[in-house]
Amino acid sequence: MKILITGANGLVGQHLVTALLQLDVQVVGIGKGASRLNGEHRHYQYHELDITDGVALFQFIVNEKPDIIVHCAATTQVDDCETDKQSCYNVNVSATRFLIDAARVIRCKIIYLSTDFIFDGTSGPYKEEDLPSPVNYYGSTKLVAENAVAESNLPWAIVRTVLVYGQTIPSTRSNIVSWVKKNLEEKKPIKVVADQQRTPTYVNDLVKGIVLVITRQAEGIFHISGKEMLSPYQMALKVASHLNLDGTLIEKVDSSTFQQAAPRPMVTGFDISKARKQLGYEPRTFVESLAEMFG
Repeated sequence: MKILITGANGLVGQHLVTALLQLDVQVVGIGKGASRLNGEHRHYQYHELDITDGVALFQFIVNEKPDIIVHCAATTQVDDCETDKQSCYNVNVSATRFLIDAARVIRCKIIYLSTDFIFDGTSGPYKEEDLPSPVNYYGSTKLVAENAVAESNLPWAIVRTVLVYGQTIPSTRSNIVSWVKKNLEEKKPIKVVADQQRTPTYVNDLVKGIVLVITRQAEGIFHISGKEMLSPYQMALKVASHLNLDGTLIEKVDSSTFQQAAPRPMVTGFDISKARKQLGYEPRTFVESLAEMFG
């Protein structure tokens, strides 16, 4: 089996490549810049490719003929999406449609990585069948792309996730855990919102869920996230406690403290009952994930 991963240099992409290389599969990664995976791997090939270049992407996929495409690449910076809608649309929607066009030629399955931000945050935690209603442009582009995948007449799965964190890889963006750790280690005070609720997702758990979708040949929509409803403020306190850092540097604030271009849904988070029942998915607790990350 050959699996192609878009966004292979990102946090999820890198961890997914590493996990898949433990299986008897051929992995092909595409992304921005040079490969960030350490060492040579006999079953892994990486190619630098701009997924918004429809012609190049189409030719590459048709030549490679993967059995499965796991589409992790996206513009996920919510405020950037709000201020540069065209760039966001090009990456999140147009590139997804280019992938679908190529997948139709070779009849391969698409697994699309989506987000809790397709929901409005008024009635979380959400089940797969709950009605999407995004409150920002990022969420709306992810929903449009979801619909394109679901209407592609190809075998497909959509994996939605929430506030992913984990061990950062060199040159990848920070996530909430690494951001809190870095600032507290540097004795810098931070303001963290307490009025938003999520089910934060450890990247290794997300990858485990994606691998289960692949190995069980699952189709449809799956909510893959952590199992605890936590605010970013609660997360920050747990990071400080686990690492014996100064929690008094963490100031509890609400969302109105920050002037942000894009509104955020207030209470999202996922009901993961379907993934538990159909995939055998079971995530770690937040504290358990911190123990795995930092010992």
